[in-house]
Amino acid sequence: MGTARKSAPLPTLQLILYMVHTLDAIETAPAPAGARGPVGRALAFVNHAIVVLSSIALVIASFVLTYSVASRYFLHLSTDWQDELSVFLIVGAVFMSSAAIQERRGHVAIEAIVGLLPSGVNYVRQILVDGASFAFCAFFAWKSWLLLDEAWTENFHSESTWGPPLWIPYSLMTVGMTLLAAQLLMQLLLALTPQRSPE
Repeated sequence: MGTARKSAPLPTLQLILYMVHTLDAIETAPAPAGARGPVGRALAFVNHAIVVLSSIALVIASFVLTYSVASRYFLHLSTDWQDELSVFLIVGAVFMSSAAIQERRGHVAIEAIVGLLPSGVNYVRQILVDGASFAFCAFFAWKSWLLLDEAWTENFHSESTWGPPLWIPYSLMTVGMTLLAAQLLMQLLLALTPQRSPE
């Protein structure tokens, strides 16, 4: 019959951890707290508070969804409001915490070439990426403000039987995108400002 081939040994936990964290040393680091100034420290405080509130919102959404599943299965109750409330909480948590994630530079990015680029080219790349991201997020925030204004003045409501006002999720989206644009602008300005060497 055939000859048995030796298979390669399974990767050890250390090798797996190395493969997962190989880019950690070359990823773009967030700015040190002292370099951000009073506006940056205020934004960091707001981001921290929002992360705490977003975490609470996700926990509440998980309880609401668990209640929804249990009440549908065991009690055969209608659960229109639970689904919509959990979507509002999850979407609100995602949009509101996006600036805090950007503060840590934790958004998904393709950084495979960062370690291959010279520092000057990498600096220009980072400026271009932050500038393009700021332009997109500022446009998105502006459109979100228009959408929020329309939902507020026209008194738009969801079409579900619960029918909550739509200014609630639109306001979460608007504030979250505005904070994200502000965070990107602050990081862009900080990168463009010459750093003074400590004396």
